[in-house]
Amino acid sequence: MMRSYSIRKFCLFSLTTLWLLAVPLAVLSTAADQSSPEKKEKPYALIFGTVWDAQGRPAYGVPIKIRREDQKKAKWQLMSDHRGEFAQRVPPGKANYIVWTDLKKKKGSKPVETTAHIENDERIDVGLHLTE
Repeated sequence: MMRSYSIRKFCLFSLTTLWLLAVPLAVLSTAADQSSPEKKEKPYALIFGTVWDAQGRPAYGVPIKIRREDQKKAKWQLMSDHRGEFAQRVPPGKANYIVWTDLKKKKGSKPVETTAHIENDERIDVGLHLTE
């Protein structure tokens, strides 16, 4: 009986000690995070889009390609998510981007294409409506 009491007392003492040591460390680490200079994120523009099927529902798993208008090959390749959405960061500044669906594997579907015009570090929304 005495032995179980001393084990409980030891466990309680150990937990209390750990807690007393952990709280100051947590406070110090958050203070260090706040005092460090803020990391500057590079500016960017965002092309955000939604792919819709022929019935007007969001289309999941559609391959998307994006390239600058003055280039021939796609620089970015994405897939639409469960809401039919996709997003790609692009460099800020004046440029036109071609956004299209890459539906080579699906028979009877035609690729859909649109242009996104970027002026600066902004978000542009596009929609791609599949025909089949």
